[in-house]
Amino acid sequence: MRVDKARYFSLIISLFLLNFSIMKSGNAQKLETVSHVDLQKYLGKWYEIASYPQRFQKGCHCTTAEYTLSEKGYVIVENRCKKDSITGKEISIRGKAFVVDGTNNSKLKVQFFWPFKGQYWIIDLADDYSYSVVSHPSIKYLWILSRTPKMDPEIYQGILSRLKQKGFDLANLMVTKQALN
Repeated sequence: MRVDKARYFSLIISLFLLNFSIMKSGNAQKLETVSHVDLQKYLGKWYEIASYPQRFQKGCHCTTAEYTLSEKGYVIVENRCKKDSITGKEISIRGKAFVVDGTNNSKLKVQFFWPFKGQYWIIDLADDYSYSVVSHPSIKYLWILSRTPKMDPEIYQGILSRLKQKGFDLANLMVTKQALN
């Protein structure tokens, strides 16, 4: 049964990435990334604070992403969530992320299922790497990430204000349920 769920999750992710990679958008040239990302500081665990709902994340709670550097120089990505409730069964998927040359580490290509890669653009980042905002040039995908399961409301409102200025539809943003200890 576990293998079937893993295959199903992999299929969902691969379909998402296929859609991600072939998507065309007039906003692609308008969205800007941060000027530089220190990859060593970016590594580690991130909690999803809010996101645009995606089919492949349906029913996910307590969503996290963990980034580690491989010996070969790419980033290992491990996404986890609890299915259907904050006490639900944990599911996960592992992938790779490759820095796009000439972007100062602010653009990556993420691959969960070969040969499909999705664009991962870091569009907002705290100076102390306590939060990050990730999108796609189409602005149809959005994740607000934090180093902690809960974000300071003032910081969150500042992020929302900047996202609105960049053309994001905040009505589509859903807050992610996180288990708080």
